[in-house]
Amino acid sequence: MSLFDKFRIGLQKTHNQLTHELKRLFTRSPKLDAEALERLEAALIASDLGLQMTEQIVQAVRTAYESQGKAGTRLFEVAEREIASAFGSNDRSLRKVPKGLTVVSVVGVNGTGKTTTAAKLAHHVQSQGQRAMLAACDTFRAAAIEQLKLWGQKLNVEVVAGSYGADAASVAHDAVAAAQARGVDYLFADTAGRLHTKHNLMQELQKLHRVIARQLPGAPHEVLLVLDATTGMNAMNQAKEFNKAASLTGLVITKLDGTSKGGMVVAIQKELGLPVKFIGLGEQADDLQPFDPGEYARALFAD
Repeated sequence: MSLFDKFRIGLQKTHNQLTHELKRLFTRSPKLDAEALERLEAALIASDLGLQMTEQIVQAVRTAYESQGKAGTRLFEVAEREIASAFGSNDRSLRKVPKGLTVVSVVGVNGTGKTTTAAKLAHHVQSQGQRAMLAACDTFRAAAIEQLKLWGQKLNVEVVAGSYGADAASVAHDAVAAAQARGVDYLFADTAGRLHTKHNLMQELQKLHRVIARQLPGAPHEVLLVLDATTGMNAMNQAKEFNKAASLTGLVITKLDGTSKGGMVVAIQKELGLPVKFIGLGEQADDLQPFDPGEYARALFAD
């Protein structure tokens, strides 16, 4: 299956809502008047594309219509082009230090799929010939350690874990030492879910990162925030607060296959300028895909 096909299938709900509304809109309105533009704006906002992106698309459609008439209002083509260009040229690849261990901290609120994402990231780098290790730094959630160990067994990835209630920073310290000793390329730290509004929990995350940095200067090299696409624009506040506390380097958007709010990927990237590095399009290990703006935009509007 091609990357585009994976995107198309994963974004089916968002695609269906968007294209249905836009086709209905332009069937009813043969000319692009003020009322049609208002309905276009409402349809785009309903798909959680965000106000900035919506205004950019509407303006591009208006400009095309004014310069080329009806021929210039190939709406899907205009929207696809504007969305693809909105992501700019940010580096979306997973960072790798030139020599030695690269540490990736996986953070986010409860229920976004951090543990599964950490495991799938380990699988991704191993499929590219790199050696990975997982650190079970969520010592609070019931069954979090067992879940990560199960993924480790399934994917043949070693897991460093402590006991429930143990100091997460201590587990991270031991994991970095073990990864260095064994010549591992990537260590993925699965951190505990924490509400972005809880100051004390955010301080705990900062402590964990300080301990990792003392053990390996410059680490963590990536701090990836996992966002649940089904929460739509509510994810924006999470991203803002985590970025303040943890200096995020990128985003992973999960559960895109289960929502019609897939436009939130565009809105958050447009607002924060953080690169979207991976998106989750299903339950299998291979369903976490490196993000490609062009394929994403095509999948949203492909007829």
